[in-house]
Amino acid sequence: MDGAGRSARSRRSAEPKTDLKAAAIGAAVLLREYFGVGRVRARRAVDREPPSRAILWLERYSPRRAVLMLTLVTLLGSAALGVTKGGHVDAVLAQLADSRNALANSAGFRITAVAINGRKQLSQDEVLGIGGVNGRSSLLFLDAATVRDKLKANPWIADATVLKFYPGQLQIDIVERTAFALWQQAGRLSVIAEDGAVLEPYVARRFLSLPLVVGKGAETRARDFLALLARYPQVHSITKAAVFVGERRWNLRLKDGLDIRLPENDVGNALAALSKMDKDDKLFSRDIVVVDMRLPDRLTVQLSEDAAKAREELFKEKKKKKAGDA
Repeated sequence: MDGAGRSARSRRSAEPKTDLKAAAIGAAVLLREYFGVGRVRARRAVDREPPSRAILWLERYSPRRAVLMLTLVTLLGSAALGVTKGGHVDAVLAQLADSRNALANSAGFRITAVAINGRKQLSQDEVLGIGGVNGRSSLLFLDAATVRDKLKANPWIADATVLKFYPGQLQIDIVERTAFALWQQAGRLSVIAEDGAVLEPYVARRFLSLPLVVGKGAETRARDFLALLARYPQVHSITKAAVFVGERRWNLRLKDGLDIRLPENDVGNALAALSKMDKDDKLFSRDIVVVDMRLPDRLTVQLSEDAAKAREELFKEKKKKKAGDA
């Protein structure tokens, strides 16, 4: 803060206006001199120091108009340098764009009607904000290609078309991506599209019903795997999450906590075998925690801790009974 209570930022934000104002005043004086408007012969000051040799040479051998133009260019260059060094280029360009749009709007090119087609997740204000269209924009200076590029840069928008109808109508047609699944990676949960593009962090409960995939690389492989899983509704209906392991193969985490370790190859045959075992032997209803199908010639199950203890007690009872019979 300075002595008057004004922040340094406030002074810095005024620099471009000061530089431009000084340059404008200098340019106006020089132009008046250039065209001879109101030219008054200056009275020589008695105590003025003699000019340098370089100045005397320029005054003697250079055309008067060339010197004036050189000075004008120097003033404008100094103002531009001050604006650039102060980091105010964007602010100055924005002010110039607003001034240009204001002139176009006053001439009848104000955007008075906007039609946006194809939006589902995004609101009209969000689409206009993404495209950089605001209440100060004029149709005359609106760059349709730039608006389209800004729209397509948004992850929700797969494609966009921008049409201008003079004098004041704007039409935007967009193709939105569809929320396909939730992807969990490194503790973060995101909403993804079918192609794996991250649409947004998961914050809205309306996405809660989407399937969940977990692990590095799962976002790009989810579409094909979930399509395959959907062919086996007996397994798909009780699956809570699909976990991509080592970017090579999938595990299934069922809603009751059962883990199914699928093989890297022949995943369809493994899912078909699971469906058959559950239908014939009620596999998913048994007291087990892991079904390991990674080896092609065998299936291994791991009992829960309670089931393992019960099984151990059963073997002990059988062993005692055999010993008593002997």
